[in-house]
Amino acid sequence: MWRIVIVVSVIFILGLAYGLMQFLKSMKEEPPVRQTIESRRYVRVEPVKYSSIASSVSKEGRLSSVAEVDIVAEASGKIEAGNVTLKKGASFSKGDVLFVVYPDEAILSLKARKSQYQNTLASIIPDLVIDFPNAEEAFSQFFSSINVEKPLPPMPEIKDDKLKIFLSSRNVISEYYNIERDELQLKRRTVRAPFNGTFKDVYMELGAYTNTGGRVARAIRTDHLELEVAVQRADAVWIKKGDPVTVTSENSFTWKGKVIRKSQFVDENTQSQTMFISLPYNHQQPLLAGEYLVAHFPVRAIEGVMEIPRNSVFNSDEVFVARSGRLAKEKINVVKLNESTLLFNGLTEGDSVVVQQLINVSEGTLVQVDKEAAQQMGPGGLGGTPQGPPAGKPGAGENKKEQSANKSNNK
Repeated sequence: MWRIVIVVSVIFILGLAYGLMQFLKSMKEEPPVRQTIESRRYVRVEPVKYSSIASSVSKEGRLSSVAEVDIVAEASGKIEAGNVTLKKGASFSKGDVLFVVYPDEAILSLKARKSQYQNTLASIIPDLVIDFPNAEEAFSQFFSSINVEKPLPPMPEIKDDKLKIFLSSRNVISEYYNIERDELQLKRRTVRAPFNGTFKDVYMELGAYTNTGGRVARAIRTDHLELEVAVQRADAVWIKKGDPVTVTSENSFTWKGKVIRKSQFVDENTQSQTMFISLPYNHQQPLLAGEYLVAHFPVRAIEGVMEIPRNSVFNSDEVFVARSGRLAKEKINVVKLNESTLLFNGLTEGDSVVVQQLINVSEGTLVQVDKEAAQQMGPGGLGGTPQGPPAGKPGAGENKKEQSANKSNNK
């Protein structure tokens, strides 16, 4: 019996405790629920409006000579001095004697050969008097005009086939051309400048012995230079052969040139096309091969485009537009890239395109399109943490609600 009384008492006590707990719980005030506030960004936007925009291309390039050649010896022998110092950096004019390959032995050998040729002619003239009287006078004058100190005179014209056979049998014709060959080789021992230029490198000194074909020096032309400019493929399409170009230097000198060549291939390392610009020689503003200059290609009008900062574009061809207070992604068609801006089309006119860089944002982010507020934000508001609205601007009431909720929680 006493066990039943104990069980009933325990149940009664537990029920009484539960009921008291529920009563006290019902008397407690419900804490205020803090409302979730969505952050808002202030962005700079511009309405999409297409027009005709003049755009130019400016690139730096290296000046080079149109002619850079190796000067070789066409005969073997000792190198002797000419009219120009055979040293690196020495300048010369077209036709100057650069150096001479020891010619004395070749001169004496040529004189001996001409003398021997005279003997051959002297031996055939009596036969010409008998067998070919019409040719005797011409060959007698030819014999008399030969001077071992001067080049051979022209050989008389041979029209008679029998006369030609007779002269060939006596080696008169073949020896004539052998002597002309030796005269040409003697001229080649004197090396003359092919253009106005300077020695870029010198490989052999005076007194050195050279073989036929030996490299003696390397020369460049200095009175005709061209500027070589590498232009990105996207910009190269706007440049045409024959376009006038303004070229400037760091010293504020200016030259007028024109595009004379445009490479028909793209450099595999830089993915650029090369433009070659011809520049006139100017004694007052001399140009030197190897220096760097800036080429300003002509301004061309591009129709139906809009210009925005390059840093407002991401993934190479995507931008944010503001619609109904939120961000949306759109693809654009990039027409031309400039140094800090780009020209594009592909958006519907009237859309509000974001013209600043945004970081850590996603499509659908709440934005406040307010040009005045965006200007007050300054550079610090570009893509950083969410910024509070200025006084008097929409959103101030949300901050007050948040402060009231925090006070209630503290109580």
